[in-house]
Amino acid sequence: MSIKAERWIKEMAVMHGMIEPFDSSQVAEGMISYGLSSCGYDLRLADEFKIFTPPPDAILNPKSIPPEYYRDHRGSFCDIPPNSYVLGRTIEYLRIPRDVLTLCVGKSTYARTGVLVNVTPFEPEWEGFVTVSIANTAPVPVRVFANEGLCQVLFFQSDEPCQVSYKDRKGKYQAQKKIELGKIEEEK
Repeated sequence: MSIKAERWIKEMAVMHGMIEPFDSSQVAEGMISYGLSSCGYDLRLADEFKIFTPPPDAILNPKSIPPEYYRDHRGSFCDIPPNSYVLGRTIEYLRIPRDVLTLCVGKSTYARTGVLVNVTPFEPEWEGFVTVSIANTAPVPVRVFANEGLCQVLFFQSDEPCQVSYKDRKGKYQAQKKIELGKIEEEK
């Protein structure tokens, strides 16, 4: 990342509230790093989780996963069952500018234990706490830690603002304050 890009992220975070809270340097001592990184911003995992616990005979329909298939958990860590996943959210609240799109990728420390982090792109003018899916592909439980780095956001600035933003479309995940389960809008 160039010095110009680092300055841009700092300016957008401090002056425009793009990332709150914002850490202008990378914090790494004794933990999985978070804060401003060499190519983006490393987000932290909050201490609230939804552990996926469906009945053994369940067939999953992404259009309607019953909320009772999740067990709430709060704590400084969460153990993800083997070959399963949990939902979490970030500590940071994001406000994406109208001329920016982001991609979010998992951190290599977790990838080395079989953990995959899935986050969709944050569209222009999306805002909220990020709901993340944290999958354990290992045959044993894997622990993830609250208040430590989980994923890295990469920012891509367009030459001009988009014509229709996520906010303009009144996106269903706009301004989310908690872990959000999948939402399918009813046909009209």
